[in-house]
Amino acid sequence: MSADLPSRIQSEVRRRRTFAIISHPDAGKTTLTEKLLLFSGAIQIAGSVKARKASRHATSDWMEIEKQRGISVASSVMQMEYRDCVINLLDTPGHQDFSEDTYRVLTAVDAALMVIDAANGVEPQTRRLLQVCRARNTPILTFVNKMDREVKDPLALMDEIEQELGMTVVPFTWPVGMGKQFHGVMDLRQQRMRVFAPGEDRVAGTEEVLEGLDNPLYAERFGMQYDNAAGEIELVREAAPEFSHDDFLTGKQTPMFFGSAVNNFGVQEVLDALVELAPAPDVREAMQRTVKPEEPKFSGVVFKIQANMDPAHRDRIAFVRVASGRFERGMNLKVVRSGKTLRPNSVVTFMSQKRELLDEAFAGDIIGIPNHGVLQLGDTITEGEALQYTGLPFFAPEMFRAVEVADPLKTKQLKAGLQQLGEEGAIQVFRPIAGSVLLLGAVGQLQFEVVAHRLEHEYGCKARIMPSRFQVARWVTCDDPAELKRFIDANDHRMAYDAVDAPTVLVEYAPELRAIESNWPKIKFHALREHAGLVFQQRLEG
Repeated sequence: MSADLPSRIQSEVRRRRTFAIISHPDAGKTTLTEKLLLFSGAIQIAGSVKARKASRHATSDWMEIEKQRGISVASSVMQMEYRDCVINLLDTPGHQDFSEDTYRVLTAVDAALMVIDAANGVEPQTRRLLQVCRARNTPILTFVNKMDREVKDPLALMDEIEQELGMTVVPFTWPVGMGKQFHGVMDLRQQRMRVFAPGEDRVAGTEEVLEGLDNPLYAERFGMQYDNAAGEIELVREAAPEFSHDDFLTGKQTPMFFGSAVNNFGVQEVLDALVELAPAPDVREAMQRTVKPEEPKFSGVVFKIQANMDPAHRDRIAFVRVASGRFERGMNLKVVRSGKTLRPNSVVTFMSQKRELLDEAFAGDIIGIPNHGVLQLGDTITEGEALQYTGLPFFAPEMFRAVEVADPLKTKQLKAGLQQLGEEGAIQVFRPIAGSVLLLGAVGQLQFEVVAHRLEHEYGCKARIMPSRFQVARWVTCDDPAELKRFIDANDHRMAYDAVDAPTVLVEYAPELRAIESNWPKIKFHALREHAGLVFQQRLEG
């Protein structure tokens, strides 16, 4: 190792910002992702998210079904440089049926940008995602979107966020008007107003900026809307607490920004705040020890697997969050779970569906390793040390369906497709001990539709998705292997194995589960598992 490598690793780690964008569906999350890329110079033209039938789609939506429906159902990863920082941005599915994918993505980031629809306020999926962020003390920035529409009063929104999410809100910008009378936002820290003019294709530096919080021009140009905003700003500056960076870093305080992502408005302030406020990569907990990001040896964790990002190549990409050290293309890596050695030579970095080969990466970066089933969700890869990072959640499914192939000659394709989709976490696949029909488990109905669509279009087999009598699943473990075997043998008519061969009991009703639990006191029943090792995070259960 060269003498200056440790200091280079340290300085590269300090440059990294890794964050996810989270929201309820239709709050404008994917649009904001596009505009952040546009403002950073990473792309030159933003795709229209709404123009579903047009040739342009959101840069971060690549899957065919996403283009048809105009929603995100897979998490996308993008990397860009801005103000000497390397930003790794993860756009997550907003739809609650894909919340598991989002939860896993949140384990790979150091901060989150929460997008709130100003007309709807805090919505159910936002609450759910925030619970996961709070469990991990993830720092959160808040962007209140769609101010160019008729929306809720900004003071009411601020109060709602505080009440619903249990966080102190500190406004960094404040809107002047709304809807057709939306005139812009006041930057409370820089003490100036950025004047709003509609238009999707404007870029940074083209807006009119007026200096001062009480410039006499404001009343003259913006009339009653400015008078209202001035009163609110005075109230907010007196009542809101001072911004505390420590409270922000521990998830107790969130800076709030207002804007209109579709019009590129308010995006600049958010991008600047991400660079200035969001933390660089920090220590990560492994079961064996605490790992520092600036350590010389590489380690990383697989938090997502995506099959067929490029349908022409039938590829499978393992998304790896670099946790420590420096990754170098062609280096020897150990898959801790299996003990296998990898020597990846075609590792990629992402600009959504565009990929570039990369030569090196540092803690905080997200890299993609093409592989054929060697890597699984939750795998830790290192330069040799036996580490196992924890925290990648799998939730017990809430809905079940039986699946069989429409054409018996395509049985092989069905099994291969379901194995790959199960390993990437798109659906949970269970193999019942009794019977040959596979079972699919999901959080929501849309997951079944996406899987059926992908089986047909990516694997060439039409599947029949049929009702199942099961409604509840629990993974089972026991300190005594002989007792666990007795339990499995006695309940083989309702036992199955999942994608990582974890034994699972399936029942029709919750009371039936309670009866089984009381009859088998030594068996532990789990609604959540972490990776193949069945390590549990009780604070996320329930």
